Amino acid sequence: MTCGASRESLEKPGASRAFSFWAPGPPRRCPDRLIPAPGVFHHHDPSPTRCAAMSSPDNESDYEDDAFDFSGNDDDEDLDEETLFWQLLLLINPGDEETALHQFGRFRELREGADDDGEAIDTLQEVIDWTSGYRVEEGDTQSFIDSIAQLAARWNLQVDWGVEDPTDDEFLQSVDVPELMSTAHDRLREHGYTVWNRDTRDDTFAGWITLRRDDETMQAVAAALGIDIRPGSDAF
Repeated sequence: MTCGASRESLEKPGASRAFSFWAPGPPRRCPDRLIPAPGVFHHHDPSPTRCAAMSSPDNESDYEDDAFDFSGNDDDEDLDEETLFWQLLLLINPGDEETALHQFGRFRELREGADDDGEAIDTLQEVIDWTSGYRVEEGDTQSFIDSIAQLAARWNLQVDWGVEDPTDDEFLQSVDVPELMSTAHDRLREHGYTVWNRDTRDDTFAGWITLRRDDETMQAVAAALGIDIRPGSDAF
């Protein structure tokens, strides 16, 4: 992801003003600004500063100045749905703009051919499942453990489920998804990440993982999109 005042960007047709917040990324601080949705080449700096690849941000104090703040401005109202989903993809793919870009392209393709009655968040979930998000049936504890393990592996992390073998049938039958979600949330918070779950309005559990320092940004973007989310410690 390129940092600096000059970078490739998209200026949305009809946008009246800029919208700013800290985009997800590595410990090196990038400008306090929105990363525009990909599309139109706007400006290129021949010698940009590059952000280093993000690993495990254990020290939250390193990011205490990166707070997201909506107070006093209603800039989020100027963002169209597509741009907000782009911001969501950046948040759930911290330090991996390439994956976010690929998913955004797929999301656009599916939305173009989708039924008008279809929910955009369901389309996004289809795009991110098992790569940047999870979605499991109510009693499918095995799939939940597997999906969280795959997501955490992106940062070379493993969740301690409190047992020697989390795939053991006896253990899987003794717990439920909300309990496992709470465990995953607590363990990953120790390494600087937050597990989120959203209201699916059915018998499934779904969500994603973001940087802990982006908690307020995640809540603001979700609110702007009309998506009800909670930390994994408080399952729907």
